[in-house]
Amino acid sequence: MDEEPITIKVRRLDEQNHLPLPAYASEGASGMDIRAAVRDPVELRPGDIRLISTGIAVSLPPGFEAQIRPRSGLALRHGIGMVNSPGTIDSDYRGEIGIILINWGKTPFVVENGDRIAQMVISRTYRARIELTDDLDITERGTGGFGHTGKE
Repeated sequence: MDEEPITIKVRRLDEQNHLPLPAYASEGASGMDIRAAVRDPVELRPGDIRLISTGIAVSLPPGFEAQIRPRSGLALRHGIGMVNSPGTIDSDYRGEIGIILINWGKTPFVVENGDRIAQMVISRTYRARIELTDDLDITERGTGGFGHTGKE
C-alpha cells in the first residue's frame, strides 16, 4: 500500500540560484538528485576533500531525516565519493546542505554549477530510550564481530 507523500519545504539561499530543486529522476528512484551550486568550477585533485555548496536548505517534518548519499555513476566513472556517507540532515536543521566530496580517482575532477553530485533519501526516524544494565539478552552470535558471521 502506498503511503501519502510527505512535504519537504526547500528554501533557495541565493536569489540568483535557478537550479532545479531536488527531484526524483525516475518513478522508482529512492533518492532525489541534489545539484552543486557553485559560482566557479571547483577542481578536485586526487585525494582532495571539498565542501560543495548546494544553495538550498530544507525543512523536514519531525520524525524524518534526509540521508545524503553519493552517486554511483560519479564513483564508477571518476572515483568521486562522499567522506561522510551517508550524511544526515536532521529534522531540526535549517542550514545549507553541503556535500563533502572526495576524489579517490587518479585524475582531477571538476564540479560545475548544476552538476548532480549527490542524492537525498528521506527516511523515518525513531527515538530510543537508553537503559543501563549489567546483563544483555543472549544470542547465538554473542560477542563475535568483525567478520565473525559466515565462518564455520
